[in-house]
Amino acid sequence: MKKLAFGIMILCAVACSSTKNTTGSKPLYEVLTKQSTGGATIRFYEILSETKEIEMLKGDETIAQKISDSDLTNSTFVILNMGEQTTGGFRIDVDNVEETPDKIIITVKDITPESGAMVTQAFTYPYSVVKINSRKPVEIN
Repeated sequence: MKKLAFGIMILCAVACSSTKNTTGSKPLYEVLTKQSTGGATIRFYEILSETKEIEMLKGDETIAQKISDSDLTNSTFVILNMGEQTTGGFRIDVDNVEETPDKIIITVKDITPESGAMVTQAFTYPYSVVKINSRKPVEIN
């Protein structure tokens, strides 16, 4: 009897759990690339939802293999540019992605090198490319 009750509790826990980070069987978002150089000289975020814009991403070898034909009509892509940095060790990343009934909210996180850390003494241009597995409007914080 105890085993049956324990089994039912486990089944209920698994069946009742949910997450805001998935859309159907896919995760809500995927970071396609994070690079320390190659981004823009100024800080900006760009939301790509038009097919022609998304097709431009396919020109990048590391990203192209991560974009399917169905993504052109079912996904939104976001480019996060940190802007010019005076040394290495900087990164821009996704801190959180939340889906609400009417939009997707992305919270961006800047990662900076620790004080006194050994870093490359060169200008860097960190950026990330994120795929959102939804066509809802995107808001970036």
